[in-house]
Amino acid sequence: MLEQVLFFFARNPLLLLFAVVALGYPISKIRVAGASFGIASILFAGIALGALVMAPGLDPTLKGEISKDMKLVYELGLAVFVYAMGLSISHSFWAAFSREGLRKNAVVFLVMLMSTAFVVLLARVMGFNARYAAGLLTGSFTNMPALAGVIERVKASGASPLELAQPTVASAIAYPIGVLVPMLVIFLSAWVFRVNLQEEADGLKAYQAGHQKLEAWTLRVTRPEAEAMAKRDLCAAGGLRVVFGRVLRNADLLLPGPDFGLRLGDLVTVVGSPDDLAQVEALVGERSHVELDRDQSALDATRVFVSRWDVVGVPVGKLDLVNRFQAIITRVRRGDLWFVPDGDTVLELGDRVRVTTRRDNIEAIEEFFGDSYRAISEVSFLTFAMGLAAGLALGQLPIPLGQGIIFKLGFAGGPLAVALILGRFHRIGSLVWNFPYSANHTVRQFGLVLFAAGIGIISGEGFRAILSRDATVLPLFLGAALLVCFVADSLTMVIGHKGFGIPLNVMFGILAGTHTQPVVLGYANQHAGNDLPNVGFATVYPLATILKIVLAQVLLGLLA
Repeated sequence: MLEQVLFFFARNPLLLLFAVVALGYPISKIRVAGASFGIASILFAGIALGALVMAPGLDPTLKGEISKDMKLVYELGLAVFVYAMGLSISHSFWAAFSREGLRKNAVVFLVMLMSTAFVVLLARVMGFNARYAAGLLTGSFTNMPALAGVIERVKASGASPLELAQPTVASAIAYPIGVLVPMLVIFLSAWVFRVNLQEEADGLKAYQAGHQKLEAWTLRVTRPEAEAMAKRDLCAAGGLRVVFGRVLRNADLLLPGPDFGLRLGDLVTVVGSPDDLAQVEALVGERSHVELDRDQSALDATRVFVSRWDVVGVPVGKLDLVNRFQAIITRVRRGDLWFVPDGDTVLELGDRVRVTTRRDNIEAIEEFFGDSYRAISEVSFLTFAMGLAAGLALGQLPIPLGQGIIFKLGFAGGPLAVALILGRFHRIGSLVWNFPYSANHTVRQFGLVLFAAGIGIISGEGFRAILSRDATVLPLFLGAALLVCFVADSLTMVIGHKGFGIPLNVMFGILAGTHTQPVVLGYANQHAGNDLPNVGFATVYPLATILKIVLAQVLLGLLA
């Protein structure tokens, strides 16, 4: 009976593909001690079902057809995933070149270089070939795009199916260790470095900009020196991230533009984090018991979705809302985060903005921004196809490195490079490259699911053959991954916290970003008791992803 079911799957590869997804996805939601393996569970399910379906007695022609179909599936999934991911992280990637961002990314750069060198040394000592070593690196740092790049290079070298499975096997064995060890290091770090996480977090208000809960205070202007400063000067004085909403002056409600000047006796609504609001209060006067934002007699607040393409990619300051509509954007929600915009903030499709305006302007504001949930759920397949095609073309462009060595960015590097560039510019003329947050997240997940399931099925036969030949492979790679992760994660904490002086709360996020592992980030936030790890994670995630794709392929060349 079982043989008949497996043969049925073999004759229907599309059914096999989604059976793997249906088997692996529920497992990805199981949490043990607060941790789960996410999409990697689909890779494990693909290996298991692939090992059963691609049995030794199966017709070789049928095996070849399955491998051919799954190759197309995982290449499609990989290209879609890395392109959508590149668009989503482009802002963080370019922002990481700030002075503070360079310091955090220097930690990741140094650790990844040293970790790659350590894997090379470990491979020579333990006798691993280049394919196993590259898989060990990608699995220890839980990065599927890097694994995909390795597989593509191995396939291009004319490797056999067994050799093609080797990096996947090593990566699959090492992956759980790459999740558990950084969580253990986070747990031990505060004790090792003798840091009180709560006390450290209380003194790091500057790091929490954009990550604190936003509040709206009504302030009364009582300090004469406040009259000498325009609104923009007040914000610049302390580097404050706040928005002035409405002003009550002599019974008139006003909307302040950038050059608006306060007067004694004014009541003004200010939106921002509690710490920034307290600084504004010290500059202008005192907090009032009047809740001005609740007065809807003349001015009202509305929340609208940004769904019009011609609003995207334009700095908020250039939208000139105060003069055009007597309106001010007081908050922006992107994904799960509310933040205060400034004149340089660029809106993205799917953003939810809170706008204060006159009641009779609300309909015009909704029309201006679009406010269509259906529109933000759609993807512009014209720009998506154009960008992805450009990335795939770039990936196949041969890059000579000298001495006869030719390098290609491939299905992973090409789309990622193009996406980072297009995402930086948002739009070219009428072509908008980014697409809504929700749609991007869905496309990324779908692409990653296809890749994990496809490469898992292809590698199943090799996984079975490798373990049947030598069962010591399993404990050997588990031990090697444990050693690699412990050395790399210890170096990360020492270099970042002791060498660069980065706060431990932020270092937790950098460690999670080095592994590009959201599960570790969730644990870091829970252990720290605050959102400071998010700052480190968002800053280093793009570079860590790109570095692993490149270094895993460099490792292949070093050990070839």
